Amino acid sequence: MGWFTKKKKGETTEEELQEVETEKEISEVPSETVDTEIPAEIPADEPGEAPAPQKKGFFARLKEGLTKTRNSISDSFNNLFKASELDDDFYDELEETLVMSDMGYETTERIVEDLKARVKEEHIKEAQACRDLVINIIRDQMQVDETAYDFENKKTVVLVIGVNGVGKTTSIGKLAAQYKARGKKVLMAAADTFRAAAIDQLKTWANRAGVDIIAQNEGADPSAVIYDAVAAAKSRNTDILLIDKLAKMRRIITREYPEANVESLIVLDGTTGQNALEQARQFSSVTEINGIIITKLDGTAKGGIAIAIQSELNVPVKYIGIGEQIDDLQKFDPNS
Repeated sequence: MGWFTKKKKGETTEEELQEVETEKEISEVPSETVDTEIPAEIPADEPGEAPAPQKKGFFARLKEGLTKTRNSISDSFNNLFKASELDDDFYDELEETLVMSDMGYETTERIVEDLKARVKEEHIKEAQACRDLVINIIRDQMQVDETAYDFENKKTVVLVIGVNGVGKTTSIGKLAAQYKARGKKVLMAAADTFRAAAIDQLKTWANRAGVDIIAQNEGADPSAVIYDAVAAAKSRNTDILLIDKLAKMRRIITREYPEANVESLIVLDGTTGQNALEQARQFSSVTEINGIIITKLDGTAKGGIAIAIQSELNVPVKYIGIGEQIDDLQKFDPNS
């Protein structure tokens, strides 16, 4: 009996039930590991509000959004290169600065070893001359392949995964609105049926973005939502189907919707530091991850975690969240 046939009869295989439970456990990380408070993610657009301020250009908003992130480590970073000699104290202080910026020990060690090799190769004697070298080493680790966004121009199912409270719903809503504005035919699916708030928030974002959504009641079989969403995407000739959660359904979607590309994006809260890296590790152990969305970089995030994740897991950061507005979810450009 085929998967679609079973779904029509309301059945779910034991294997699929186990996959759902496994991902549910990952998403429900204890509060001591990550802040799982669900933020008020959707700014209200109530009548009578003051007119929105004049829209700023991308680079102006990016600079403004990353101010706190940049300032959190820039002072110590700049002071470091005022040292007169490239001695052990300099390298120790560099390691400490990078670790404190949330890059982690493994990534920091690679950066420092690479720097030492280049210093020796280029016969550099002064610390000041190393500043651009360090920046270039970090930038090289953050490059995004030119094909990273090809999925946006194909018939694609985008699976957006992550623990509660990191901004999945907001990210899906912003992506949907942006794709719709570019003329894409977009459909959303609320497969996170374990949390009523997630369904309601996604419906609000769908309405705000002006796109259709496939959703059922809290506690419904998530795989049934996936079935309905895939069937709807096929019948409506949808360009991009955005699904909240259930990365373990990737193989089923691949089998039942072979004409569609499948892209898995994990959403991570930039303010949680090394916890974000651990979340990425856990999810990557149960499913393929094609890209990362890092949110809340307009807050107190140190930013180094983006470098650590891409360096250690070899998964590119594709989008960054730098504010509350729809346009504040931007493609990541390490050279900007």
